[in-house]
Amino acid sequence: MAIITVSDRDYNENNLYYVSAAVNEILVGTGSKATIFRAGSRSVLKIDAPDYYAETIGAEIADKLADVVAINYKYVFLKDRLSAGNLTENERDILLAGIIAADLDDDKKYAFDKIKGQNEIALDGVYNFRLSQLKRKWTEILSYVPTGFISAQLKDFISFLIENKSKKIYVDCGKVYDAHYRRLKRSQLIGGGLPLLKEILLSNCGKIELCGGIPEEEERYIKDFYGDRLYFSTDLN
Repeated sequence: MAIITVSDRDYNENNLYYVSAAVNEILVGTGSKATIFRAGSRSVLKIDAPDYYAETIGAEIADKLADVVAINYKYVFLKDRLSAGNLTENERDILLAGIIAADLDDDKKYAFDKIKGQNEIALDGVYNFRLSQLKRKWTEILSYVPTGFISAQLKDFISFLIENKSKKIYVDCGKVYDAHYRRLKRSQLIGGGLPLLKEILLSNCGKIELCGGIPEEEERYIKDFYGDRLYFSTDLN
């Protein structure tokens, strides 16, 4: 058996649960096992995998850890530095989710390349010592956000973000699925309010097929941002 371990500070333990849940299907299919435990001030995800599948499973874990860096770590980095003081708390979170989504694929690829191929990964160590170029990029992005950013600019920003997007997602009873009907749970890496809207933004979609209702608090934002890109299932039959 091969052993893959991922560790992080204990306050980031939810990130490890995200990774474990995201790779659960392949773990079950390969007879592998995941365990999360505490070791002092650190949380550890330990994967026991058959040698034959170790490389494949390692690549899947690296992919999900890249999610953690490109979403959770970036969110924490941006949140305390964003100076758009004229927005409400929900509007700030929408703006942050949009900024994260804008470069998500590129940020994720960069992080993946720094993580892949390792069987012992201290994620906070990778972030602190191997991702300085990524943090410089995030700092530069913050410099482009006006300190006087107002609510009226938020719709323009989100509209620009999705302008050339063509990816389709499904929203079914408040849950988001990709084009292959795989559940998306990236918003867990941000937390807070408006989880459905955040999930939609982080999917980088350009078209939404909706089945069932959506929370009233989020409905106005989703309809306002996506407009004629939003379809009800009955519209497509």
